[in-house]
Formats: sequence, C-alpha cells, structure tokens
Amino acid sequence: MGTKSTVINQQLAGKHILITGCTGFLGKVLLEKLLRTNPDIGGIYLLVRGSKKYSSIRERFESEIQSSTVFNHMRSQDAAAFDDLCEEKVHVVAGEITEPKFGMGDDDFQALADKLDMIVNSAASVNFREELDKALTINTLCLNNLLELSEAGDLPVVQISTCYVHGFNTGDIYEETKPPAGRPFPRNEKGQYLIHDIVQKLKKKISKVKEKAKSKEQLSKMLVDLGIEEAHKYGWNDTYTFTKWMGEQLLMERLYNKSLAIVRPAIIESTLLGPQPGWIEGVKVADAIIFAYARGKIAMFPGDSNAVIDIIPADLVANSIVLAMAKTFKSPNQCNIYQSCSSGSNPARIGQLRDYMVDEGTANFEAYPKLFRGKRPADYFPLAPQAAFDNAMRAVQLPLDFAQRARSILGLHDEKWGFHKNIDTAAKLSTVFAFYSQPKYKFHNGKLLALAEELGVADDEDYAVDSKLIDWKQYFGKIHLAGLEEYALIEKKSSADASNKPQTAQVKSMHSNKAKATAKKSVKAAS
Repeated sequence: MGTKSTVINQQLAGKHILITGCTGFLGKVLLEKLLRTNPDIGGIYLLVRGSKKYSSIRERFESEIQSSTVFNHMRSQDAAAFDDLCEEKVHVVAGEITEPKFGMGDDDFQALADKLDMIVNSAASVNFREELDKALTINTLCLNNLLELSEAGDLPVVQISTCYVHGFNTGDIYEETKPPAGRPFPRNEKGQYLIHDIVQKLKKKISKVKEKAKSKEQLSKMLVDLGIEEAHKYGWNDTYTFTKWMGEQLLMERLYNKSLAIVRPAIIESTLLGPQPGWIEGVKVADAIIFAYARGKIAMFPGDSNAVIDIIPADLVANSIVLAMAKTFKSPNQCNIYQSCSSGSNPARIGQLRDYMVDEGTANFEAYPKLFRGKRPADYFPLAPQAAFDNAMRAVQLPLDFAQRARSILGLHDEKWGFHKNIDTAAKLSTVFAFYSQPKYKFHNGKLLALAEELGVADDEDYAVDSKLIDWKQYFGKIHLAGLEEYALIEKKSSADASNKPQTAQVKSMHSNKAKATAKKSVKAAS
C-alpha cells in the first residue's frame, strides 16, 4: 500500500490529525485517501459519537466506517494489511462535537490536544431545511468547541464549508468572502463579519417558537420555517448555507493571524477516479431528482437548461482537502480559502446533464435494475422556468385536491393515487432543490489550481483537483448512474460481504481494469 513521495507526503509524514464527520460520505472518502496515499502519516484520530447499538466506540468505527465499500480497493490489494493499517493508524475518540470539550473531562481534553498536529472539521448538518436550532448548533456554534481544542494545542484548522455560502450573490464567485446579499452584518476594524449579535437574536426567536409550539410536529415545522425565513432575510437560500457562512466568520475572527484553511466544495457527487469510479453513499442533491425521474415520479422540474450547474466528484474534493492540509503545515499562520468546483473551468449545463441521464436511461435501463426497476423511463424530461412550473403545479393541483376530497366524502378512497402523489413529489423536490437547478453564478478556483502547481501535483492523478479532467458525458451518463446503482441502492453489509458482494454487469465493467483504463483515457481526452 506504499505510494510515491510528494511534498504532500512529506508535510503529512508523522503528523497526527483529528477528523470530525468521518461517518459521513465525504469523511469516508477523505479517510480512504489519507490511508491509501499517505502511509507515513503519524495517526488519524476520528471523533465519533457513542451509540447504544455498539459495545464500544471502536466497534462503531469497524461497523460503520472500516467496513465501508469505499475501502474495497485497499482490501482487494491486501485485506490483512488494510486491517493492520487501520489498527495502527486510526484512533477512535469518543466525543460529541456539540458539547463543550466534546463531553470530555479537562485532563482528557488537554491530553487529546497534546497528541494532535491539526484539526479537520468535516462534521455538518447538510439538510437544506434543517430545524434552525439544530443547524445553528452543528454548523456554527459547535465550532467554539473545536476552537477550544485548537487553542489548547495551538492547532491549525481545516474547515470543510460549501461554495454556496455565497447565498443569493450572483455572477463570478471567487475564493474570498462575499458580503451577504440581504441584511448587512456588522464588521470589526479588520473587516471581519461579527455574528454574535445575530446569533443571539436567532436564539431568542428559537426560544419563542419553542414556547408557542403545541406539539413536536408543530415545533419541527415552525423551526424549519423560521430557519428559511431568517436565511432569506439575510441573503441565503436555506438554513444550511446560512449557518455554514456564519461558521466561516466565527473561525476567521477567532483564528485571525493563525493557521486556517477553508475548503468550499460545490455539489458533491460520486467519485470520478478513486478509490473506484462512481463510489457514493446516500442520495445527494442531484440524485433525488434522478431517482424521481427513474421511478416515474416527476414529469418535469424547474430549471434553466442553459444554466451551468456546479457538480464536483467527491475524490476531487478529498484531494482538495489534502492539499489544503499540506499547505497549512507548509505555510502556517495564514487564512486560505479554496473552492472545489467545476463551473468556472469546465462548465456543465443542466440541460446537457439531463440529456446524458435520459439517453443512458432509455437506452440501457436494464443495466440498472435497482435504479429503473426494469421499466424504461420517459424519453423526455422537460425543465421549465420557475414561474411556468409553479403555474403548471397550480393548474393540476387544485382539481386533483378537489377530486381527492370528493372521493373521500364518497368513501371511495382516502389515499392519494399515483398521479396525485407524483405532483406532490415534484412540488416537494422543487421546494428543496429549485435554487440549485436555476443557478445565476459561477464558482472559480484559481487559488486551488495554483496550490496544486505549488505542491507539484497538478498532473498527479492521486491528487487531482482540476475539473477539466471530467468528461461530463462519461461521468454523468455512465460512471455516476452506475455508482448510484451499485452503491446508493444497497443494504449495509458486513466487511466480508461488502468486499465480495456480486456486482451488476454495468458496474463490473466500470470497475474492471479495462474500464478503469477507459475512464482514465476519457478524462485525459477531456482535458
């Protein structure tokens, strides 16, 4: 499992890194990347919440992380060596990131700080419509606990954020902090945005909502609605991006003139190259719409066919994080922002990706039995302007609601039938995702690309960060759909089952040596 030496390997050799959020999708890809390409790293400490389901925190790591199919490549090379590497390098720390000192005693907390060389925070609530109190706690306020650890050990911090902290700002978005597009935030003499007063106002509003709510269901809805209302007021589409922006400001204020790197991914989807093409876990932003189309749940969606959507494969994001880690060690006491994105250098238009999905689905749906369930999908999937979509929804929703009530009164049926459910599905997906399917911005990552040059890995596939590598037809029409079929639609397996489970013919071909060579050839041709 050795690898060639690079400046990155040299910077990470012997270092001890705390990573949060490794039970999540991106966290797993990052952990695999570090273990596979940096065997000389000193140690990786994972902050993991305890669970009654497991007898120990190590057991949770082995069941939910080490057994993941993201490590199939490493297991296939040498399963025993992989297990030994995890035993030697991965240290699991029981802790709750939202609690002061992670719920540890003072001595244990200081002992952890003394062992570490860096903190990488990948923990987040990525629910666009999260209850405001939860989103504020996880995406903003818990960073105070990470900062306490940073201060206890004088530790640099790498924060995983999102490109969408730009909110409602439009046009070209660079690797910097944009002013909010809504109500202004106060700033200090250094030009930093101050979030304290805004956070206190939000806490008071949350408390009032909790006093008014008469049930758990009502409370949840009221907190979701409050989050969206406040996000819109200050210039963001949703609670997730609003609270992530505030988290960035908190870190930049507290770590002024100290070592901080912020990595902002765009919409993260399945891997492009490694550890295997198409690896994904769960349903991401674009996938909910893909699934709805594949299952015949929606016939249209709000979107601008000519607009550029920013999708970035997870392995390119993980590589960006590793580069940021190396740079932070190499050049301390700096604050650097890097964007892992595609729209500025290799733009993919929404209509173009829609066509790749429809073409592959209609031509080869039988190769994806779990995704399409043996049914040929529609030949066309129209994208409509938001106003036209809303008018169409109203035009069909009202008579359907009337007919539904009439049927209920007559005792014919008290459940929604198929077409009515499909209309509801389209409306719900539109509420959550329409902002991302009608973009009016482009993200740029010149600083990240310059960093790859500086570290001497611009042409190193192990640390690829340049979206120009992506052939969108190959990636979205083949690799990504195959990945959804193989990884997003499986039940959790044990380690042995996961490494030996049979694959569909489509994914077998994608993951064979011949197909990997084809994928590499296609991405090189795209560049």
